[in-house]
Amino acid sequence: MSVKVKNLSKVYGAQRAVDDLSFEARKGEVLGFLGPNGAGKTTTMKIITGYLPQTEGQVEVCGFDVNARPMEARACIGYLPEHNPLYKDMYVREYLEFTAGLHAIARVRQRVDEMVERTGLSSHRHKHIGELSKGYRQRVGLAQAMLHDPQVLILDEPTSGLDPNQIVEIRQLIKELGREKTVILSTHILGEVEAVCDRAIIINQGKIAADATISDLKKQFTGQSIVTVEFGKPVDKKLLAGIAGVQAVQSLGGNRWQLSAATDHDLRADVSAFASQQGLPLLELHKEVFSVEEVFQQLTKQG
Repeated sequence: MSVKVKNLSKVYGAQRAVDDLSFEARKGEVLGFLGPNGAGKTTTMKIITGYLPQTEGQVEVCGFDVNARPMEARACIGYLPEHNPLYKDMYVREYLEFTAGLHAIARVRQRVDEMVERTGLSSHRHKHIGELSKGYRQRVGLAQAMLHDPQVLILDEPTSGLDPNQIVEIRQLIKELGREKTVILSTHILGEVEAVCDRAIIINQGKIAADATISDLKKQFTGQSIVTVEFGKPVDKKLLAGIAGVQAVQSLGGNRWQLSAATDHDLRADVSAFASQQGLPLLELHKEVFSVEEVFQQLTKQG
Protein backbone atom coordinates (compact mmCIF):
# COMPACT_ATOMS: atom_id res chain seq x y z
CA MET A 1 0.00 0.00 0.00
CA SER A 2 1.31 3.47 -0.85
CA VAL A 3 -0.50 5.13 2.07
CA LYS A 4 -1.54 3.26 5.20
CA VAL A 5 -3.39 5.04 8.01
CA LYS A 6 -4.07 3.12 11.23
CA ASN A 7 -6.13 4.32 14.21
CA LEU A 8 -5.30 7.96 13.48
CA SER A 9 -6.55 10.64 15.90
CA LYS A 10 -5.88 14.34 16.36
CA VAL A 11 -7.08 16.13 19.49
CA TYR A 12 -7.24 19.87 20.07
CA GLY A 13 -8.13 20.40 23.73
CA ALA A 14 -11.55 18.81 24.19
CA GLN A 15 -12.17 18.47 20.43
CA ARG A 16 -11.28 15.35 18.45
CA ALA A 17 -10.75 16.70 14.95
CA VAL A 18 -9.81 13.21 13.70
CA ASP A 19 -11.20 10.22 15.57
CA ASP A 20 -9.63 6.76 15.08
CA LEU A 21 -9.38 6.76 11.27
CA SER A 22 -8.04 3.68 9.48
CA PHE A 23 -7.80 3.32 5.71
CA GLU A 24 -5.41 2.48 2.87
CA ALA A 25 -4.75 4.13 -0.48
CA ARG A 26 -3.37 1.90 -3.21
CA LYS A 27 -1.13 2.51 -6.18
CA GLY A 28 -3.09 2.87 -9.40
CA GLU A 29 -6.22 4.44 -7.92
CA VAL A 30 -7.66 7.90 -7.36
CA LEU A 31 -9.15 8.02 -3.87
CA GLY A 32 -11.76 10.69 -3.21
CA PHE A 33 -11.53 12.09 0.31
CA LEU A 34 -14.81 13.79 1.18
CA GLY A 35 -16.53 15.41 4.12
CA PRO A 36 -18.32 18.61 5.19
CA ASN A 37 -16.35 21.60 6.46
CA GLY A 38 -14.75 20.75 9.79
CA ALA A 39 -14.98 16.99 9.26
CA GLY A 40 -11.20 16.51 9.56
CA LYS A 41 -10.17 16.12 5.89
CA THR A 42 -7.47 18.78 5.76
CA THR A 43 -6.15 17.79 9.20
CA THR A 44 -5.79 14.18 8.02
CA MET A 45 -3.99 15.22 4.84
CA LYS A 46 -1.61 17.46 6.78
CA ILE A 47 -0.76 14.55 9.08
CA ILE A 48 -0.11 12.25 6.10
CA THR A 49 2.21 14.82 4.53
CA GLY A 50 4.07 15.39 7.81
CA TYR A 51 3.00 19.01 8.23
CA LEU A 52 1.10 18.20 11.41
CA PRO A 53 1.82 15.59 14.13
CA GLN A 54 -0.93 13.19 15.12
CA THR A 55 -2.09 12.64 18.69
CA GLU A 56 -2.50 8.89 18.24
CA GLY A 57 -2.11 6.30 15.52
CA GLN A 58 0.31 5.58 12.72
CA VAL A 59 0.79 6.73 9.12
CA GLU A 60 3.04 5.03 6.57
CA VAL A 61 3.83 6.43 3.12
CA CYS A 62 5.48 3.96 0.71
CA GLY A 63 6.56 1.91 3.73
CA PHE A 64 8.07 4.85 5.64
CA ASP A 65 6.60 5.90 8.98
CA VAL A 66 5.98 9.66 8.74
CA ASN A 67 7.26 10.18 12.29
CA ALA A 68 10.21 7.78 12.36
CA ARG A 69 11.44 8.55 8.82
CA PRO A 70 9.89 11.89 7.88
CA MET A 71 12.32 12.91 5.12
CA GLU A 72 11.96 9.61 3.26
CA ALA A 73 8.16 9.75 3.57
CA ARG A 74 7.97 13.36 2.36
CA ALA A 75 10.17 12.59 -0.63
CA CYS A 76 7.45 10.19 -1.82
CA ILE A 77 4.69 12.83 -1.62
CA GLY A 78 3.56 15.63 -3.91
CA TYR A 79 1.18 17.98 -2.09
CA LEU A 80 -1.15 20.68 -3.39
CA PRO A 81 -2.75 22.32 -0.32
CA GLU A 82 -6.12 24.05 -0.39
CA HIS A 83 -4.53 27.49 0.02
CA ASN A 84 -1.81 27.23 -2.59
CA PRO A 85 1.32 29.01 -1.24
CA LEU A 86 3.35 30.53 -4.09
CA TYR A 87 6.07 33.15 -4.42
CA LYS A 88 4.06 35.70 -6.38
CA ASP A 89 7.06 37.89 -7.23
CA MET A 90 8.76 35.01 -9.09
CA TYR A 91 8.24 34.03 -12.72
CA VAL A 92 6.46 30.71 -13.31
CA ARG A 93 9.51 28.99 -14.78
CA GLU A 94 11.82 30.55 -12.19
CA TYR A 95 9.63 29.25 -9.36
CA LEU A 96 9.48 25.73 -10.79
CA GLU A 97 13.27 25.66 -11.30
CA PHE A 98 13.72 26.87 -7.72
CA THR A 99 11.40 24.10 -6.46
CA ALA A 100 13.21 21.52 -8.57
CA GLY A 101 16.47 22.61 -6.93
CA LEU A 102 15.01 21.99 -3.48
CA HIS A 103 14.22 18.43 -4.57
CA ALA A 104 17.72 18.00 -6.07
CA ILE A 105 16.17 16.99 -9.38
CA ALA A 106 18.55 16.05 -12.18
CA ARG A 107 18.07 17.72 -15.59
CA VAL A 108 16.05 20.56 -14.08
CA ARG A 109 15.26 22.39 -17.34
CA GLN A 110 13.98 19.25 -19.02
CA ARG A 111 11.78 18.29 -16.07
CA VAL A 112 10.38 21.83 -15.73
CA ASP A 113 9.58 21.85 -19.47
CA GLU A 114 7.70 18.56 -19.07
CA MET A 115 5.59 19.86 -16.19
CA VAL A 116 4.89 23.20 -17.89
CA GLU A 117 3.63 21.34 -20.94
CA ARG A 118 1.64 18.77 -18.98
CA THR A 119 -0.20 21.34 -16.85
CA GLY A 120 -0.93 23.73 -19.73
CA LEU A 121 1.39 26.53 -18.59
CA SER A 122 3.39 26.93 -21.81
CA SER A 123 1.90 30.32 -22.72
CA HIS A 124 2.34 31.64 -19.16
CA ARG A 125 5.78 30.30 -18.22
CA HIS A 126 7.47 33.71 -18.50
CA LYS A 127 4.87 35.59 -16.46
CA HIS A 128 5.06 36.63 -12.82
CA ILE A 129 2.95 34.29 -10.67
CA GLY A 130 1.30 37.38 -9.18
CA GLU A 131 -0.07 38.25 -12.63
CA LEU A 132 -1.81 34.92 -13.08
CA SER A 133 -5.48 34.14 -12.53
CA LYS A 134 -6.42 31.83 -9.68
CA GLY A 135 -6.88 28.98 -12.15
CA TYR A 136 -3.37 29.31 -13.55
CA ARG A 137 -1.92 29.61 -10.05
CA GLN A 138 -3.57 26.25 -9.34
CA ARG A 139 -1.78 24.86 -12.36
CA VAL A 140 1.54 26.15 -11.03
CA GLY A 141 0.81 24.50 -7.68
CA LEU A 142 -0.02 21.21 -9.40
CA ALA A 143 3.16 21.42 -11.48
CA GLN A 144 5.33 21.91 -8.37
CA ALA A 145 3.59 18.97 -6.65
CA MET A 146 4.48 16.72 -9.60
CA LEU A 147 8.01 18.01 -10.28
CA HIS A 148 9.92 15.35 -8.33
CA ASP A 149 7.78 12.53 -9.76
CA PRO A 150 6.35 11.43 -6.38
CA GLN A 151 4.65 8.07 -5.91
CA VAL A 152 1.83 9.70 -3.92
CA LEU A 153 -0.09 12.85 -4.86
CA ILE A 154 -2.30 14.57 -2.29
CA LEU A 155 -4.50 17.20 -3.88
CA ASP A 156 -6.74 19.50 -1.84
CA GLU A 157 -9.31 21.22 -4.10
CA PRO A 158 -7.09 20.99 -7.23
CA THR A 159 -9.67 22.46 -9.65
CA SER A 160 -10.62 25.43 -7.46
CA GLY A 161 -10.80 28.60 -9.56
CA LEU A 162 -10.46 26.87 -12.93
CA ASP A 163 -12.85 27.57 -15.81
CA PRO A 164 -14.92 24.65 -17.21
CA ASN A 165 -12.44 23.85 -19.99
CA GLN A 166 -9.50 23.91 -17.58
CA ILE A 167 -11.39 21.67 -15.15
CA VAL A 168 -11.86 19.03 -17.86
CA GLU A 169 -8.14 19.15 -18.71
CA ILE A 170 -6.96 18.88 -15.09
CA ARG A 171 -9.44 16.09 -14.33
CA GLN A 172 -8.09 14.14 -17.29
CA LEU A 173 -4.54 14.72 -16.04
CA ILE A 174 -5.48 13.46 -12.56
CA LYS A 175 -7.05 10.33 -14.06
CA GLU A 176 -3.88 9.67 -16.07
CA LEU A 177 -1.72 10.16 -12.98
CA GLY A 178 -3.99 7.79 -11.06
CA ARG A 179 -3.04 4.91 -13.36
CA GLU A 180 0.59 5.02 -12.25
CA LYS A 181 0.51 6.71 -8.84
CA THR A 182 -1.55 6.90 -5.67
CA VAL A 183 -3.76 10.00 -5.77
CA ILE A 184 -5.76 11.25 -2.79
CA LEU A 185 -8.19 13.93 -3.94
CA SER A 186 -10.19 16.18 -1.64
CA THR A 187 -12.92 18.25 -3.26
CA HIS A 188 -16.26 19.90 -2.55
CA ILE A 189 -17.31 19.37 -6.18
CA LEU A 190 -19.00 16.02 -5.75
CA GLY A 191 -19.55 15.55 -9.47
CA GLU A 192 -15.77 15.61 -9.73
CA VAL A 193 -15.60 12.49 -7.56
CA GLU A 194 -17.82 10.57 -9.98
CA ALA A 195 -15.80 11.86 -12.94
CA VAL A 196 -12.33 11.13 -11.56
CA CYS A 197 -12.26 8.80 -8.56
CA ASP A 198 -12.18 5.00 -8.39
CA ARG A 199 -13.06 4.92 -4.69
CA ALA A 200 -14.26 7.37 -2.07
CA ILE A 201 -13.98 7.81 1.67
CA ILE A 202 -16.55 10.04 3.35
CA ILE A 203 -15.71 11.29 6.82
CA ASN A 204 -18.04 13.10 9.18
CA GLN A 205 -17.13 14.55 12.59
CA GLY A 206 -13.69 12.96 12.37
CA LYS A 207 -14.96 9.41 11.69
CA ILE A 208 -15.29 7.36 8.51
CA ALA A 209 -18.91 7.26 7.38
CA ALA A 210 -18.25 5.27 4.19
CA ASP A 211 -15.35 3.67 2.30
CA ALA A 212 -16.29 2.07 -1.01
CA THR A 213 -15.98 2.18 -4.78
CA ILE A 214 -18.18 4.81 -6.42
CA SER A 215 -20.69 2.23 -7.69
CA ASP A 216 -20.91 0.47 -4.32
CA LEU A 217 -21.27 3.81 -2.57
CA LYS A 218 -24.40 4.57 -4.59
CA LYS A 219 -25.87 1.17 -3.74
CA GLN A 220 -25.26 1.73 -0.02
CA PHE A 221 -27.34 4.90 -0.17
CA THR A 222 -30.69 3.17 -0.59
CA GLY A 223 -29.99 -0.52 -0.10
CA GLN A 224 -32.50 -0.96 -2.94
CA SER A 225 -32.81 -1.02 -6.70
CA ILE A 226 -35.42 1.49 -7.82
CA VAL A 227 -37.13 1.91 -11.21
CA THR A 228 -39.52 4.59 -12.40
CA VAL A 229 -42.24 3.55 -14.83
CA GLU A 230 -45.09 5.32 -16.65
CA PHE A 231 -47.92 3.46 -18.35
CA GLY A 232 -50.27 4.76 -21.04
CA LYS A 233 -53.29 3.58 -19.02
CA PRO A 234 -54.24 3.46 -15.32
CA VAL A 235 -53.11 0.34 -13.45
CA ASP A 236 -54.03 -1.08 -10.05
CA LYS A 237 -51.33 -0.66 -7.40
CA LYS A 238 -51.98 -4.21 -6.16
CA LEU A 239 -51.09 -5.60 -9.59
CA LEU A 240 -47.77 -3.71 -9.54
CA ALA A 241 -47.03 -5.05 -6.07
CA GLY A 242 -47.45 -8.56 -7.46
CA ILE A 243 -44.59 -8.21 -9.97
CA ALA A 244 -41.77 -10.62 -9.12
CA GLY A 245 -39.18 -8.98 -6.88
CA VAL A 246 -41.17 -5.82 -6.07
CA GLN A 247 -40.83 -4.84 -2.41
CA ALA A 248 -42.56 -1.44 -2.44
CA VAL A 249 -44.75 0.61 -4.76
CA GLN A 250 -45.06 4.41 -4.67
CA SER A 251 -47.36 6.55 -6.82
CA LEU A 252 -45.74 9.56 -8.51
CA GLY A 253 -49.07 10.90 -9.78
CA GLY A 254 -51.00 10.07 -12.93
CA ASN A 255 -49.83 6.77 -14.33
CA ARG A 256 -46.23 7.12 -13.08
CA TRP A 257 -44.93 4.76 -10.39
CA GLN A 258 -41.72 4.05 -8.52
CA LEU A 259 -41.01 0.39 -7.77
CA SER A 260 -38.37 -0.86 -5.34
CA ALA A 261 -36.57 -4.21 -5.19
CA ALA A 262 -33.49 -5.71 -3.55
CA THR A 263 -30.18 -4.07 -4.54
CA ASP A 264 -29.10 -6.93 -6.83
CA HIS A 265 -32.49 -7.20 -8.61
CA ASP A 266 -33.08 -5.16 -11.78
CA LEU A 267 -36.86 -4.85 -12.19
CA ARG A 268 -36.90 -3.51 -15.74
CA ALA A 269 -37.29 -6.86 -17.51
CA ASP A 270 -40.08 -7.93 -15.11
CA VAL A 271 -41.94 -4.62 -15.52
CA SER A 272 -41.64 -4.79 -19.30
CA ALA A 273 -43.03 -8.33 -19.32
CA PHE A 274 -45.86 -7.25 -16.97
CA ALA A 275 -46.82 -4.37 -19.29
CA SER A 276 -46.93 -6.73 -22.26
CA GLN A 277 -49.08 -9.28 -20.41
CA GLN A 278 -51.53 -6.61 -19.25
CA GLY A 279 -51.68 -4.83 -22.61
CA LEU A 280 -50.36 -1.61 -21.06
CA PRO A 281 -48.54 0.94 -23.27
CA LEU A 282 -45.10 1.56 -21.70
CA LEU A 283 -44.21 5.26 -21.95
CA GLU A 284 -41.23 5.37 -19.58
CA LEU A 285 -39.03 2.82 -17.82
CA HIS A 286 -35.65 3.57 -16.29
CA LYS A 287 -33.53 2.56 -13.35
CA GLU A 288 -32.80 5.35 -10.88
CA VAL A 289 -29.11 6.14 -10.40
CA PHE A 290 -28.24 8.11 -7.28
CA SER A 291 -25.41 10.59 -7.35
CA VAL A 292 -22.46 10.84 -4.97
CA GLU A 293 -23.97 14.15 -3.86
CA GLU A 294 -27.12 12.39 -2.62
CA VAL A 295 -25.01 9.76 -0.86
CA PHE A 296 -22.88 12.48 0.74
CA GLN A 297 -25.93 14.38 2.02
CA GLN A 298 -27.45 11.23 3.47
CA LEU A 299 -24.29 10.14 5.27
CA THR A 300 -23.35 13.55 6.70
CA LYS A 301 -26.73 14.67 7.99
CA GLN A 302 -26.37 16.04 11.50
CA GLY A 303 -28.42 14.53 14.28
